Amino acid sequence: MDVNTDCLNAEYGSKAGYILSNVAEVVERILTFVPTKSLLRSACVCRLWRNCARRVLRTQQQLGWVSATGSSSSEGHVLYRTLAEEVENIYLLPQTVLLMADSETINGRSYCSDVAEDLKRLFPKGCDILGIATPGIVLTPSGQPSSQPQEHQEGEAGFALMIPSMDGVTIRPFHFCKQTLSKTALEEAGLVGDPELRVVLLFGYQAFKAGGPRFLHHILQPLAQSSVLVAGGHVESVFSHSRICCGRGSYGVVGLTLSGPRVQGASVLLDQDVTTEKAAEAAVQRLKAASIPEHNTLGFMFACVGRGQNYYNQRDVEVHAFRKVFPSIPLFGFFGNGEIGCDRIVTGNYMLTNSDADGLQHGFTTVMTLVHLG
Repeated sequence: MDVNTDCLNAEYGSKAGYILSNVAEVVERILTFVPTKSLLRSACVCRLWRNCARRVLRTQQQLGWVSATGSSSSEGHVLYRTLAEEVENIYLLPQTVLLMADSETINGRSYCSDVAEDLKRLFPKGCDILGIATPGIVLTPSGQPSSQPQEHQEGEAGFALMIPSMDGVTIRPFHFCKQTLSKTALEEAGLVGDPELRVVLLFGYQAFKAGGPRFLHHILQPLAQSSVLVAGGHVESVFSHSRICCGRGSYGVVGLTLSGPRVQGASVLLDQDVTTEKAAEAAVQRLKAASIPEHNTLGFMFACVGRGQNYYNQRDVEVHAFRKVFPSIPLFGFFGNGEIGCDRIVTGNYMLTNSDADGLQHGFTTVMTLVHLG
């Protein structure tokens, strides 16, 4: 009996080995259940597995994110600790990562100077990482896109939005200070001369410094007059770029350009007249009217630190309004020191409204934005 069992096991093992070494359809199907980091290791087994792994990677064009809240420890910000665990289990190869974390924790701890290097070790070589510290965080908990978004104006919180390479979508990071801003640099970032530019997420830091407002106006002016959606705001600091070019404490601008025929976007401004839950929902309904596809779409909320709970006398009013209108789109963003954006729709070359650079900058408002990536 034992001899027969051993023979059967040997025969089964031989057949299984043959299938896993020669039948691409089976190998590829199995690899779809393997997290991306393990998938990359599997690609080293043999040529067949490498080719199967590449095909699987090309199908992983869904957005992903990790969100975290909690308390600090000597190991670093709660977002970094959570990321270190969760990146082992994600099913995408990040090409671009947008991180936001509360500035009180990031800027107030001794480990902040090492954050950029620590982040590089978590993600693949060549991945573009943009990390931003802001007074408050808006996030959707890890898991389902339909999870209820949360506003965190106090305490430790953050998120990492991971975007893979996508057909028909080009994402480029940029970082300008007074020493690096030039026409060539703007062209390389896609901010000038790119006919397929659709969306710009733009964040200014230390903009209150002398020369900061004029510097930001210089970047915004051509964008305001183009058929491009611009959204963002003023943040405390950036923790994923070298400051060698401009020095600590200097002003600058960072962000992402999103180009390509599959990119669409829309934004609405919730101004100072929006003071009730009903008014907030009515404003978000304007965003719904843009008819942006909701699959593979991100929501962004860039709000003034003066809004939120103290403004409405209750928590999460604006994120609840967003979730009511968009039940399946994840929402991310921050509470900052000024908002950038306006009512605008960008689908192809269509633009809802014109604006100048001054019309893009606001205070005591919220900019709600949708970005569709095809």
